[in-house]
Order: sequence, then C-alpha cells, then structure tokens
Amino acid sequence: MNSYAYEAVDAAGASSAGVLEVASQSEAVRRIKEMGLFPLRVAQRPQSRLPRVRAKSRARGQNGSFSIALFGERVKPAALTVLTRQIATLVDAGLPLLRGLRILEQQESNRTLKRILGEVGEGIEAGSQFSEAIAAHPKVFNRLYLNMVRAGELGGALELTLRRLAEFMEKAQKIKSKVKSAMFYPAAVMLVATAIMGLMLVFVIPRFKEVFSGLTGGAPLPAFTTLVLNISDFTKHHFVLALLALTVVGFALALGVRTKMGRVVFDQLKLKLPIFGPVFRKAAISRFARTLGTLLNSGVPVLQALTIVRETAGNLVVGNLISQVHDGVKEGETITAPLRTSSIFPPMIVGMVDIGEQTGALPDMLMKIADGCDDEVDNAVSSMMSLLEPIMIVFLAVVVGSIVIAMFLPIIGIINNGVGSPGAGDGSDS
Repeated sequence: MNSYAYEAVDAAGASSAGVLEVASQSEAVRRIKEMGLFPLRVAQRPQSRLPRVRAKSRARGQNGSFSIALFGERVKPAALTVLTRQIATLVDAGLPLLRGLRILEQQESNRTLKRILGEVGEGIEAGSQFSEAIAAHPKVFNRLYLNMVRAGELGGALELTLRRLAEFMEKAQKIKSKVKSAMFYPAAVMLVATAIMGLMLVFVIPRFKEVFSGLTGGAPLPAFTTLVLNISDFTKHHFVLALLALTVVGFALALGVRTKMGRVVFDQLKLKLPIFGPVFRKAAISRFARTLGTLLNSGVPVLQALTIVRETAGNLVVGNLISQVHDGVKEGETITAPLRTSSIFPPMIVGMVDIGEQTGALPDMLMKIADGCDDEVDNAVSSMMSLLEPIMIVFLAVVVGSIVIAMFLPIIGIINNGVGSPGAGDGSDS
C-alpha cells in the first residue's frame, strides 16, 4: 500500500484534504470520487528517506551531473506553453495521446520536461488518465491546468480544451511580457543614472575639490557647490556603509513582501501607482476574465472555477475580491454584486459581466472583456513608453547638468573676479 495525499472540492465548492492508503493513484482518484468529491490534486507521499534519495539519484544524467529536477520541478511558462500547443496539435491531428507524448519526449531538449513527459507517459500506460498523470507534478501543471484537462476529459473534448489552454497561456505570457517591458525601461534608466552619479561623486568631483582649494585661496565656495562636495565626501568615505544599508533595506523589503500582510500592501500599492497602476489593474482584470472564461468554457463548475481563479490571480487584493465573489455565488448571489462595491473593476466591466450573466453568455462575455483589457494594456504601455522617454531624458539631463553646474560655479566666480579686478585688463604701468 502507498500513501496518497489529496486535495478536493465538493459540489458546493468547499475544499477538503486528506490521505488515502491505496495501491495506486488511479485507485485513490476512484475512492475520492466515491466520497462525492472532485479531486484537484493527488500525489504520492514519500515513504521514507531512502526512496527520496534514490529518486534523486535517478535524476543524474549520463555524465553524472544532477539535473534541474534535483532542486525541484521548475519549467518556464514559455516552455510549458509550447509543449501544450504541441500536445493540442498532435491530439487534434488524430494521434493517440500516448504516442504523441512519446514523440514529444524524444524531441524535447529540456531535461526536466523530458523526464516529466516520460513519467506522464508511464502513468497513462499504467491505466491512468492524462489528468491523473499530470497531477503528480503540481509544480509544473498548476490547478488551472489540471482542472481544465480534467474537464476536457469528462466532456470528451480534450483536444479543444488543450487548444484553449494553449491560447490562454500564450495570451497570458504576452500580457505579462508587455507589463515587464513597461517596467524594464524606467528601471534600466534609473540604474544607469545611479551608476553615473556614483562614479561622478566618488571619482570625478573629489578632483574638482582639490582644484578649487588651490584656486580660491580659502574663499568660500557657492552654497550649491558646497552641497555637492559634501555629498561627494559622504559617498566616498561611507560608500561601503551606504551600499550595505541599501542592501539591508532591499533585503528587508523582499522579506516583507513574502509575508501575507506585506504582499497585500505591495499588491495594493501596485494598483494605486500614478502611472503604472492603471496598467496593473487592467492586466489583473484581463487575467481574471480570461481565466474564468476559459474555465467556464471548458465545463468547470462556477464555484470550482472561482476557487481556481482566486489561487491564480497573482494579486492578493484581487484574490480577496474573488473570495467575496465565491462566497456570494455560494449564497445564491450574482457575480456582479461584489464587483460593484470594489474599486478595481470599472462600471463598464461590471455592466458587461452583468449582461453576460443575464443572457447566459458569461464565458463569451468574459473573453471579450479580456480581449478588450489586453488591447487597453497594449495602448497604455505604448503611451507610457512614449511619455517615459522624454521624462527620463530630462531627468538624466537635470541630474548630470546639476553636478556640472555645481562644479562650474566656482570657476565662473574666479573668472569674473579676475576680469573685474583693478588693472586686470590694463597693460600700462602708469
């Protein structure tokens, strides 16, 4: 007998978990269904330390080096998206699923994916369904992926579900890359500006200080020049301390974001930023609408779909709102009731969801909302990039120009004093 830990939901959407002592994963799934539950995750529990070590030893390649699987199954979303599209294409072409998986296993260059494909194929050969086989790899195939595949199997439309899943993942990756590109440009400019300022403060400005001490003869320097020189002295003599302080602050912020309260504050801040906030908000709405619409189109029950959407929202503030929607639907309310009281969803989006519920076309309406939000994110990112370019150029010009002006003010004063002194321009002796 083996031990299998499971997570499941009932018809009302309530979650439950437990451990079963059965011979195989298929038997565990059957037992869970007999209890009137819908399995979400079924994974075998390690029996002892020795099997775990042996499993790691099997992860060695032919050259004896450990593969990525030693540190946990981690597959990039782009690689998983391509794999899903390939599986959907092969199944849609009429190729048996097991044969398609074996073909993809042979041509896969990613060692982690190659191993997972082999194990999934072995599970199917042993009599498991595709959803049961991928449930053993929750770090690669998340609950959204698993439940859509399971719904496709139950509805007899696995190829259609896989195609929808591939399209969903492709669009999710596209919108994520758009938001990342919008954040990359200002971050890169700020990094370059900080590096330039650091070099000037540590290496360039101290040389000017030596020059000024010899030219002014002890006369006081302009206030702005004195301020820049003082900043330069502090940076030069306390560079390591300042760098250590910045590192500690960054580390503390990173740890704070990992806590639940810190993550809520961070996610709330992202939605309320002056320039980037609307982009994050539209991206969150698009993710909510596309995930829920895709799940409903695949036949997943609404309460279970809302549970999955909450866990894959990517933003705790949006996730808390989806929890309110789930509780409201569970009590017999509509989806739009909690959305109306939130500041995240604009009235037009709420109205479209309401119309979709009333007409019975909620999945299609959600997909239209997602497409519209994606277009708005594209336009917002393009406008933001057009606006940020001149702002960043002006910012760099002000930073560098201020330092240059501070260094030239004493020189200008020395020149003016020399020109205005008695006999400065008189070549006669009388």
